[in-house]
Amino acid sequence: MEQSVPAHHSRSVKPPRHRGLWAKRLAPYLLSLPAGLWLALLFLVPLFLMLSETLKSCSPASGVCTMTWNWGELPHTVNLYRTQFITSLLFALFATVIDLVISFPIAYWIAFYGGRRKNFFLIMLLVPFFVSFVIRTLVWEFILSDNGFLFSFLHHHHLVPAGFHVLGTSVAVVAGLAYNYLPFTALPLYVAIERIDHRVLDAAHDLYANRRVAFMKVILPLTIPGIFAAFLLTFIPAFGDYINQEILGGTSNTMIGTVIQNSFLVNADYPAGSSLSVVLLAISLIGIFAYARVLGSRTIEEYL
Repeated sequence: MEQSVPAHHSRSVKPPRHRGLWAKRLAPYLLSLPAGLWLALLFLVPLFLMLSETLKSCSPASGVCTMTWNWGELPHTVNLYRTQFITSLLFALFATVIDLVISFPIAYWIAFYGGRRKNFFLIMLLVPFFVSFVIRTLVWEFILSDNGFLFSFLHHHHLVPAGFHVLGTSVAVVAGLAYNYLPFTALPLYVAIERIDHRVLDAAHDLYANRRVAFMKVILPLTIPGIFAAFLLTFIPAFGDYINQEILGGTSNTMIGTVIQNSFLVNADYPAGSSLSVVLLAISLIGIFAYARVLGSRTIEEYL
């Protein structure tokens, strides 16, 4: 015998439609909530505190800083350390260009000729950088010192002048920066070159393009996003570096990172250190936004 089901019973089985819509709308926000709280706690809050320090004024006698909302501290501090900004800019630029010149052939060879040993070659490229940043810089100090094995050998065989030295000069700082930030350049370049379809090169060769033309017309244009990503990843940390300058450089080539460190830890001048840090952050954000504007934000996620 058939029984009819009441209409109110069939409707009660289905969940309310508005609950499903609210669940779909809230799901992305709920899933991103832990990451958002983590970002706010470790990035936004310190950033807000640093920005607030730029609006304070400190008394040299008592060392007490009070909120004065003095916006003039920022341009005054930047103008005061203009030379250090220019020095850091040049050092970071030279080191980045050197890394690009060195890393591109390495990444190209691993991507095209590494074969099944690509992962092994990448690990070999990164193994030296598993050692502490400071220890690697101290090793460079030993290598570039006058009593190190390199220059002692050169001086002993009269291959360089008697008074020639590298340690304590800008050359040593740039060399240390280029060495320490080499992986930041090599890995994005490798990713960009690895993604090139070899059939495109075969098509170029079928159209009578030699190796040089195929490289200039096919490989290089396709790796431009990776080159820009490698430039940013190397230039930004090198611009704010202070360890290489303190260990390998001298007093005549002070970088802005050293000034910031001394402002916070030696002079306790937090407004000045915060002002300089804000300028470094602004330069970094300008570079990132320009990269995203030209090449797209999705390209940043692919190479970072």
